Amino acid sequence: MSGWDEGAVFYSDQAQFPRGGPGGDPAADLTRHSALRKFKEFLRGFTGPTGDFPYRESLVHNRDHVTVAIEDLDAFDAELSDKIRKSPADYLPLFETAAAEVLASLRSKVAGETGEMEEPVTGDVQIFLSSKENCLSMRSVGADYMSKLVKIAGIVIAASRVKAKATHVSLICKNCRSVRTVPCRPGLGGAIVPRSCDHVPQPGEEPCPLDPWIAVPDKSKYVDLQTLKLQENPEDVPTGELPRNMLLSVDRHLVQTIVPGTRLTVVGIYSVYQASATQKSAVGVKQPYIRVVGLEQSRDNNSNGPSNFTLDEEMEFKEFAQRPDAYAKLCSMIGPSIYGHSDVKKAIACLLFGGSKKRLPDGVRLRGDIHVLLLGDPSTAKSQFLKFVEKTAPIAVYTSGKGSSAAGLTASVTRDGSSREFYLEGGAMVLADGGVVCIDEFDKMRPEDRVAIHEAMEQQTISIAKAGITTVLNSRTSVLAAANPIAGRYDDLKTAQDNIDLQTTILSRFDLIFIVKDIRMYDQDKRIASHIIKVHASGAAASSTSTEASDGENWLKRYIEYCRATCRPRLSEKAAEMLQNKYIEIRQKMRQQAHETGRAAAIPITVRQLEAIIRLSESLAKMRLTSVATPEHVEEAFRLFNVSTVDAARSGINEHLNLSPEIANEIKQAEAQIKRRMGIGSHISERRLIDELNRMGMNESIVRRALLIMHQRDEVEYKRERHVIVRKA
Repeated sequence: MSGWDEGAVFYSDQAQFPRGGPGGDPAADLTRHSALRKFKEFLRGFTGPTGDFPYRESLVHNRDHVTVAIEDLDAFDAELSDKIRKSPADYLPLFETAAAEVLASLRSKVAGETGEMEEPVTGDVQIFLSSKENCLSMRSVGADYMSKLVKIAGIVIAASRVKAKATHVSLICKNCRSVRTVPCRPGLGGAIVPRSCDHVPQPGEEPCPLDPWIAVPDKSKYVDLQTLKLQENPEDVPTGELPRNMLLSVDRHLVQTIVPGTRLTVVGIYSVYQASATQKSAVGVKQPYIRVVGLEQSRDNNSNGPSNFTLDEEMEFKEFAQRPDAYAKLCSMIGPSIYGHSDVKKAIACLLFGGSKKRLPDGVRLRGDIHVLLLGDPSTAKSQFLKFVEKTAPIAVYTSGKGSSAAGLTASVTRDGSSREFYLEGGAMVLADGGVVCIDEFDKMRPEDRVAIHEAMEQQTISIAKAGITTVLNSRTSVLAAANPIAGRYDDLKTAQDNIDLQTTILSRFDLIFIVKDIRMYDQDKRIASHIIKVHASGAAASSTSTEASDGENWLKRYIEYCRATCRPRLSEKAAEMLQNKYIEIRQKMRQQAHETGRAAAIPITVRQLEAIIRLSESLAKMRLTSVATPEHVEEAFRLFNVSTVDAARSGINEHLNLSPEIANEIKQAEAQIKRRMGIGSHISERRLIDELNRMGMNESIVRRALLIMHQRDEVEYKRERHVIVRKA
């Protein structure tokens, strides 16, 4: 019979006092005291699996907070944990009192000012709860969960400033000056102030009026309080719906531990508050919020931590990684409905797996994420690739260049409607932290918006200084961008620089740049046409096998998650040596080319490109779940780098071709003739000019090349779709 010796009055349950009648339910009062005692027993005596006392230890080391796992409470006393789950608002304060009392008994006495041994002063202890249950979705938390314990996951998009919240308000009567203290409800609740003063007036003294109490702010007690806005994870939002968000309130030691963009799993009490008085709403309608009693930041690489793979899955993944054709198989799974483009598929596989992040001893972070730019003609399946990556990557955000501004990509400072204070909201790059951002129509973005991405791509942070808020947010993302050349199509007569309308600063941040051309070749066109017709014709048949396809997609997603969580490859010594030699060789070639032609290459080969090759080698090793990147991986990484970036640097007409002195002479003569034919400001048809110079015995290709060089020097310009040439001053 628990609570027998508590000093309460016991009586036999007579018929005139039915249970729940005027006498109340004595069991409810008794259990509060016995619950306090059980909580103390739990903190003092719970033994971990190794036989130690985890909670006693942590109380001695951290005197102001302790994290309790609900599973441990279940094992110790199921009834107690059930009470905490059902009515946390009543039992958590008891738990905190118990913790403070246990801490006082654990501390040794200290010598006071007079030299006597005194009991040490202990402050309040805050209890955090953690749980291994599955999270609820934000859409399913409803009225049934009111004032119960809930666990939800999401991403923090905004954090307010820290406010002071009163726990006990000190009141003074304006008539008789008597003082009383009123407790305040925790979370966003207020205090209930009594209407009348209970002072009994003496004869001749005037009685206290109604509502005599005035709050005395200096005498009240306060704790820190901060409100956060939690939004659903982008991958959990159903298609076509807006993401929901939920207000969280955190207090005491949880304040200022969270920055916007962090993925969180929150355990809290679902409760309501009265919205501000300015918004007139019905009396019974309240706004819901969650009072946080425990939060867990998700791991860097994926949202649920690496422990959520079954043994069968792990075995299957490891078996798959041992297969000799694992790399080819993975590449064939990427965009299976897209014909050809095998190198682009390999590059996208590398992007999905990513290299390994490094943290140097002096605190410098080297990124492990790979950025890829696809540049090319319309209808070469660029957006298709982007959509595929958005579906396959564990965390992904898709945006289009024209519809996204700098603030929408990085972060914006907005003003809260009710409290009129500024707070930060993270944009797409912050929400996709640890995943991929797909940006379509990259060339259509305004240049000032594109600059906002620079820092996010190389330093992997976004720094903000607006409206009195100065802060740095994490955005460890890979960028996959698709763009069209200047004229819409890729023009082979122009140099790479004239085709790509992007600055060198942003181009050097991309590890791989692919130029995707729509080449007209008979047999290739025939194969592509038959492939597309097959896809359309078998569309009806494919819908029945679509479950298999989605299984494959899910499998790929899980495999990527597993590789990213468990494998962090490094270069082997042989591979490192080989890399060094190859890099020096490429730089040598570039230097030689610059000497011979007298000008630098369009896409520079810098240390960034060397790092890009290292990242590619690591991601190729990660696909095979090996912990070292071997020379074979470096070979393949170099091949990819050569077919993409180096190829792009050489593409277009190369006026750096080593011209023999005779040809250079002929080109000079042709230039002189063109200048004689055309006065400044006059225009002539290109065809007619070439025919006239042809009659004078000049070669057509020489004349065209001379025109191109003059065009680059800005001496002539083309009009009417290159049919007419105008000589400029």
